[in-house]
Amino acid sequence: MAPKPSEQKQILSDLATTFEAFKTANDERLDALEAKSSVDPLVTEKVDRINAALDMQQKKLDRLALMQGQPATSETAVNMEAKSAWDSYIRTGDISSVKALEGKSLTASDGEGGVVVPVETENSIDAALTEASPFRRIATVRRIGTGMFKKPVSAGGATSGWAGETDPRPETQAPQLDLIEFPAGELYAMPAATQTLLDDGVADVDAWLAGEVRDVFAAQETAAFTIGDGINKPRGLLSYPQVAEAGHSWTNIGYVATGTDGDFDADAPIDALVDLIYAPEPRFRPGASFMMNRRTVSTIRKFRDADGNYIWQPASEPGGASSLLGYPLVEIEDMPDVASGSTAIAFGDFRRGYLIVDRQGVRVLRDPYSAKPYVLFYTTKRVGGGVQDFNAIKLLRFSES
Repeated sequence: MAPKPSEQKQILSDLATTFEAFKTANDERLDALEAKSSVDPLVTEKVDRINAALDMQQKKLDRLALMQGQPATSETAVNMEAKSAWDSYIRTGDISSVKALEGKSLTASDGEGGVVVPVETENSIDAALTEASPFRRIATVRRIGTGMFKKPVSAGGATSGWAGETDPRPETQAPQLDLIEFPAGELYAMPAATQTLLDDGVADVDAWLAGEVRDVFAAQETAAFTIGDGINKPRGLLSYPQVAEAGHSWTNIGYVATGTDGDFDADAPIDALVDLIYAPEPRFRPGASFMMNRRTVSTIRKFRDADGNYIWQPASEPGGASSLLGYPLVEIEDMPDVASGSTAIAFGDFRRGYLIVDRQGVRVLRDPYSAKPYVLFYTTKRVGGGVQDFNAIKLLRFSES
C-alpha cells in the first residue's frame, strides 16, 4: 500500500525537529571546543544519541518514498496462464503446466528441473532489490539477454567545428573509443518455506519470494558494486586503480586528498569536500551525489561552514534525500570508514559513471528433499556491473597526498 501523505509529513516534521535538537546540542559541543574548555561527556552522548535518531528517521522516510514510487500491478496485464503454471510449480512441484507453455510464454523450464519465473515475478524481485539497494537507485541499470554486455565508449579526442550552409566541412578527428565489457555473474539465494505456507491459496508466493531474496541479493550486490573484484561478480567502484586527480587518465579513478592522514583537516575540514565537488568536469555536477557509509555521515553531520550553517541538511519533502553542501547524499554501508589512506567518500554522477546489467530471466529450482520438512527454492539471477565513464566519479582520500 502506498503511504499516506500525512504519514510522510509527520516524519518530515519529526526529522526537522530532531535536526534542530541536534544542532543545539552540537553547537554547545563545538562552542566548548572553540573555547578550549573540556566538553561535558553528557553533551557528547546527547549529540551521538540524536545523531542515531536522525539516521533512523531518514531511513524510514526513504522507505516510504520507495513505497510511494512503486507502480501498482494490474491484473489485466498479467499472463494468467503463465502465472497459474508458475503457482502450480511453486506450490506443488508440478512442472507439466510449465512445459506445456514452452514456446509461447517467457515462463519455461531451464533443462535442470528449474523454472524461469514469469516477467511479473521478475519485476517484483527487481522492485524489491531497488528498494533495498541504494546503489541501484543512482546507477544506470540495463537489462540484457546474454551473459556479456559490451559497450563502446568515448575516451575523448573527438572534435567538432562550425560551418556555413555551403561551406566545406573539413574532416574532424575521430574519437578514441574503448570497448568495455560487463560480464554477468550468478547471484543466488536459497529461501525456505513450509508446505503449510505453500498450501495456503491466499498467500502471495511472488511477494514471499521477492521478500525472501531481497535482502540477501541486495547485500551481495551492493558489496560487489562497491568493492567487487570482477571475478564471477560485478567490478566494484573502488576496485579500479586510484590516482591523484592531477594525474588522472582513462581506466583510473581520480582522487582528491584531505591533506591529513586518516582524517579531515582539523582547521578547515570542509575544504576537502569542496575540492571534491569541483574535481569532476562541470557537465557531471548537475546530476551528482555524495556516497559514503553512515559512520562517515555521522562525522560530517557535525560540520559547520564559515557562517555557522550546517553543511548536512535533512530531506525537505517526501521522496527527497538528505543533502551535503547542496548535493544528494546516498548511504552505502560497504564504503570504507575514514582511516589512513582510505577513500571513504565518492562524489559524481553515478548514473553516467556506473552501469549495472541484469540478464533477463530469474530461475528457481524447487527442492523438497534436502531440508525436510522445509521446501527450498534455489533462486539465481545473473548480474554484472562496472564503471562506464571514468571521468564522472571522483574519490576523497584521507591522506596527506
